[in-house]
Amino acid sequence: MICPELNSGCLIQPTWKKNQDRVKAILITHGHEDHIGALSFLLSKINAPVYSSRLTNSLISAKLKQASLIQNVNLQIVEPQEKLFIGDFEIEFFRVCHSIPDSMGIAIKTPYGTIIHTGDFKIDHTPADGIPFDFVHLSELARDGVLLLCSDSTYAEVDGYTNSEKLVGTALDSVIEDAPGRVIIVTFASLISRVQQIIDSVGKHKRKVSLVGRSMNTNIKMALRMGYAKDEDNVMVSVRESRKLPLNKIVYIATGSQGEPNAAITRISNGIHPDINIIKGDTVVLSSSPIPGNETSVARTIDSLFRRGARVIYNRIAPVHVRGHASREELKIMIRLTKPKYFLPIHGEYRHLAAHANIAKEMGLPEKSIFVIEDGEVLEITEAKAQVIETVPSGTIYLDNKNADQTNDEIIRERRNLAHQGIIIAGVTISNDKSSLIAGPKLVSVGFSDEHFETESLKSASKMVQVLLEEKWLKVLDLDDIESEIAKTIADHIYKETKKRPMVLPLVERIE
Repeated sequence: MICPELNSGCLIQPTWKKNQDRVKAILITHGHEDHIGALSFLLSKINAPVYSSRLTNSLISAKLKQASLIQNVNLQIVEPQEKLFIGDFEIEFFRVCHSIPDSMGIAIKTPYGTIIHTGDFKIDHTPADGIPFDFVHLSELARDGVLLLCSDSTYAEVDGYTNSEKLVGTALDSVIEDAPGRVIIVTFASLISRVQQIIDSVGKHKRKVSLVGRSMNTNIKMALRMGYAKDEDNVMVSVRESRKLPLNKIVYIATGSQGEPNAAITRISNGIHPDINIIKGDTVVLSSSPIPGNETSVARTIDSLFRRGARVIYNRIAPVHVRGHASREELKIMIRLTKPKYFLPIHGEYRHLAAHANIAKEMGLPEKSIFVIEDGEVLEITEAKAQVIETVPSGTIYLDNKNADQTNDEIIRERRNLAHQGIIIAGVTISNDKSSLIAGPKLVSVGFSDEHFETESLKSASKMVQVLLEEKWLKVLDLDDIESEIAKTIADHIYKETKKRPMVLPLVERIE
């Protein structure tokens, strides 16, 4: 979240380029990748301090170190209830429950009133780490009224309450107790509280545990060093040490819950992991649910594990995962507690924002006080009113390398076309004075079509270009125009023959 300085009103703007000189601070609610992942790019363009909790600060530091930016940024640790004064704003963080420790919401006091930004949250009365949502502090922050509530909408379509993380711990404990052989539990590397419950269960059942995957090792070892996780029974061993243990004495905690191609469990399921192979009697638990868009890759991983003889347990058949976001009844509690003048649903697809807006209407907020906006739309709040005043440029920024160089839209279009249609390279050699054709045209394609069909199409295109070169283009057109005509002629002919539009790259060489 970026807070520009106060101007004529309180401006919440989802772009940074136009106002980068006005950015006074970046406030981070928690350490999940979708909240800190772009910081290495942003901080290469903007010089502003970053405020976050202790664990989040460490996760950000590790990410910036990879990008060689750690020496050039100002990272500040902030504690709940600590007051910050940034420009015309007074900032105060408050504790919330989420699926990663040290998650916080933010209260921003402006001359026009207080803005509450919930961050990602759920209401968990029995959190695994023992640190509950700080309702008392939030009530104090909202005591004098809330100008605007910005609230997490991810599960606004889901009725009831989100289950406690403790429920997952109980389910995983039963799996570990009953498994006849090895247990491999796959989850997000950021779910430190869940990993802690697994470590506790492993100690209870006299097993050992090993971490598999780079991000899992990085995050959990960091959590152990900082005190967010504990290994009181000394159950953690390396993967190498685990291979010396009886099969019924080891539990692995692995990455790859979303079927990522290079993640640990995907490589294990494909039989290409250097240290772990699935054997009959293994139990694999996917302690996660697929993020929309990842369903196919997750299903493929599950199928591969079954084929190799594993027993696979996942969220559809057992309570081995709970969400980290509030459901409808919790969202109602947040609205009831803060009683905002204006309401802005955030964090979710448009349908989630719309569902959350409907909840606010059911709670009695006037429709004119509820704003469902999309990226790029600017909400301005003044003493008199709130309104969407304009739309600014926004969208995906594609980065091409670790130096945060932005890739333009034309390059992306070209790459997509190459991926979908392929490329045809047309090589032609002509005399230096453009009077005669010496060699070619020779057409070569990559990713265009099957060999037989491709050969026939390219032969006919080559013959057509040869005739046009000899009868019309040579001695008449300059070199640039010749290349342009070659590309256009081949493209039109190929489309007529195949209904495809591969990229055509003419290479014309002139020799004496």
